[in-house]
Parts: sequence; C-alpha cells; structure tokens
Amino acid sequence: MSALIKQVALVSLTQTVPARVVMQISAALQKQATRDLGPVWDVQATVDTFDQLGHVPVGTWPIVIGGRVPAGAGGFHTDRNGQPLSIVRANTDIDVLCQTCSHEMIEMLVDPFGSRFVPGDSPMPNQGRVNFLVEACDPSEAAQFGYTVNNMLVSDFYTPNYFDPVQSSGVRYSFTGAITEPRQVLDGGYLSWQDPVSAHFFQERRIDTDEPDFEDLGAPTDARMTPREFIDRTMDHFTQEAISAGRKSAAMASNLVPEKLDQAMNSQAAVWQELVERLTGGEDGRKEERAFGTLRRPPRAPKVA
Repeated sequence: MSALIKQVALVSLTQTVPARVVMQISAALQKQATRDLGPVWDVQATVDTFDQLGHVPVGTWPIVIGGRVPAGAGGFHTDRNGQPLSIVRANTDIDVLCQTCSHEMIEMLVDPFGSRFVPGDSPMPNQGRVNFLVEACDPSEAAQFGYTVNNMLVSDFYTPNYFDPVQSSGVRYSFTGAITEPRQVLDGGYLSWQDPVSAHFFQERRIDTDEPDFEDLGAPTDARMTPREFIDRTMDHFTQEAISAGRKSAAMASNLVPEKLDQAMNSQAAVWQELVERLTGGEDGRKEERAFGTLRRPPRAPKVA
C-alpha cells in the first residue's frame, strides 16, 4: 500500500443536509475507501466530517455539499494553491447524495490533481493513439451500476485493467463487475480523452443506446483549468442526470429496505443506551459503580516511612 495517507473532509454548507446525514455518508465513504478502493488503486485515505470549512485542517481535501450550485459548478475544482476540492449539490435523497459524494471522493483519490492520463487507441475510427483521462467512475456512473455500503448507495469504479489493450478472462474491469471489457462505456456513462494532434478533448457517450455517440468538446481556453475541471464543467448536468435515479435503479443495491435498517440501528442503539445508563446513572448505575469501584480507582501510593 502507498505510504501517503490522503485526507478527505466532508462539509455541508446547507441545512438541507444536516450533520447526522453527513456523518452517515462519511462512514460509508470511509469504508468504501479502505475496503474497496484502497486495494484496487493502492491508495490510503481518511474521510472525516466537519461542520464548517474553517475547521478543516490544512492539507485536507474537501468535498463540499452546497445548497445552491449553478450549472457547471458541480464536480472537481482546484484552489489557488492547486489543491483539489469537489462541490456536490444538496439532495434530500440520501442515496443520490451519497453516490455523488462517493463519485467525487473516488476520482479525487485516484487522480487528485485532475491530470492523470493513460495512452491507448482511440475508440473513434481512424483517430489513432490518444490520451485517456483517468476518471474512474464516469463509464459506469449511472445509479443502476452502483452498490451499497452500510446500506447506502455508492459509485462503481473501474480498475487499472480498464485500460488494458485486450480483454482477458478472469480480469476485473470495474469493482462491481458491471464493466466486462477494456474501455467499455455503460448506459448513462462516458469516457474522455485528448487527441495529442489537435489538443481537443473527445468523449464516447452512451445514453439509452447500444451505439456510441462521439462528441468533440474542443480544447480548454483557460490555461489554469485542469483537464478534469474542463470535463466536469462540461458534463456536470450529464452526471447529475445519470445519478439522479438513485436506489430505484440500482441493480446491486441491498435488499434491506430503509425501514428495516432503521429498526436494526434503533435496536442496537437501545442496547447501548441501556448499558450506558446502567454504568453511569440511576440506581443501577450506582450499584455498578460500587461493584467495580475498586477496579476503577488507581492504587494508592505507598506511604513513605
């Protein structure tokens, strides 16, 4: 594993997404980063929650949940120091919100500075060799290809084998297995690359069709903008549409409905609450304290003659 541990902060700037929801999403993202993403992409990361941007430690990369995010402003950005920052729209559907945050976290960890390329043959006929932009979630970003962590919807992502020159049996091309061959683009997804001859960015998109739709996005006109910033500002609306279906379309989502999850969590909380009250308060708590008091108190220092 990589020795460098990357630190991600999740911050909500809107009351539409309260702290308890942010903490639930943060817990799901931490598990996904550690259990799923880390071994595949050789990254280590912490995901923490903060109540405001001013409390985020220096060197931590924020995912900001904003209440009013205009078109083109969502997704990946860099600050004046070149450090990554992602902006996510607030959403009352926790699955849509969690999958969007998952998407941004994964791509932030895999390509922190939005400029990682892998060379390969262009999907467009007669274009030749091109440089594919590494955006690990885009080809399978639609909700139906997601999966659940802590019963919350998170994004699928491709593996480094996604850019293999040929298909091989037994190779995993995306975490869920939804992508079954190199450079495959699933319904609702897209793949971006730059033509080294024209410097234009191109995309293969699939929207409810088996045939690819190729788009020439042109070349960035702002030299300060990273390749991923350019792509995200162009495709912000596309990503939101792909993810907006949420759990309703997620083929790999847990069968545990939210009501059952709440019952399990509430039952667990009740057991903990009873124990805490017994140990710290009430008559039962005082009995416990008397029973274990000799174990809790530090031993007295021996008297000096």
